[in-house]
Amino acid sequence: MKILEVTVVLVALVQVSQSFPTLYYRSWLRLLREGDSCGKCNLELCSKPTHCPAGTVLDQCGCCPECGNVEGQICDLDKVNHFYGQCGENLECRLDADETKFGEIPEPQCVCKSQESVCGPEGKTYANICQFKEAYSEKRRNINMKHKGPCESAPVISLPPQDAQNFTGNDIIFGCEVSAYPMPHLEWKKKGNKMFLPGDDAHISIQARGGPKKYGVTGWLQIQGIKKSDEGIYICHTKNKYGIAYASARLKHIPPQPSFGQAKQAKLFESPFIRQFFHSSDHPCSPSLNLFQFEFILLEHGTPELHTVFQMGSHQHLV
Repeated sequence: MKILEVTVVLVALVQVSQSFPTLYYRSWLRLLREGDSCGKCNLELCSKPTHCPAGTVLDQCGCCPECGNVEGQICDLDKVNHFYGQCGENLECRLDADETKFGEIPEPQCVCKSQESVCGPEGKTYANICQFKEAYSEKRRNINMKHKGPCESAPVISLPPQDAQNFTGNDIIFGCEVSAYPMPHLEWKKKGNKMFLPGDDAHISIQARGGPKKYGVTGWLQIQGIKKSDEGIYICHTKNKYGIAYASARLKHIPPQPSFGQAKQAKLFESPFIRQFFHSSDHPCSPSLNLFQFEFILLEHGTPELHTVFQMGSHQHLV
């Protein structure tokens, strides 16, 4: 009879979860585990967990060791519930509703207790001690960090400037992202010039700020109203006391394109076999006029082969 009742409950839970998509499967899985109870602890019956990046914790009965949850993994907020699991070494379970996106349900996650950077033995900086231990967990040996705080190193350009092209009079922006400790100094140069930008050029400006990564700097070079003389290679140059790094990008200037009327007029004048007739209430070569019409006859060996009428504005184009 009890088996039948359990089966009916399971079927009912599955049907409810299918009827309401917003009901997480974790909700009814938790109900299934509420009936579990702890017996007498016998360590000889415990299985030994392997490869635990965040170390081990005791299970819900406080008897056998199991892998602790790593940074960013969902966890149980209190000691009463035992469903998602407990956070590992140097981690604690927190619920941060501020970082929840619209429409999402906030869930508790494991967060490292210390957010201080640490320097690994290979000279790599880790965001915190938890990430350092997780990275070295696969090596299965006790490796000590080099020191607290970031590793001192030469600058590394993580996001170099990209090649750009634009028309006369338009603006362009080059960006450059650098990381290092101590914080690097970032400057811009144009290839062929000894002086750093902007100099005394009013239409060139540079900006820099910290971030977006920790111990990083992002710089921008903006050129307003580009012209032919701005064409060339621009260099992001960064340095600190441990070294120098640079990356470059090319700016290509595109000359202004002739307007529709100018292009047609120039094309017509290229051929010696074309006669032009312009009819307008105003200037005959202005394409902005609503009443603008021209017609031309293509002559080959003195014989008309093509007669084309162009009408702009509210008129049709016959080609």
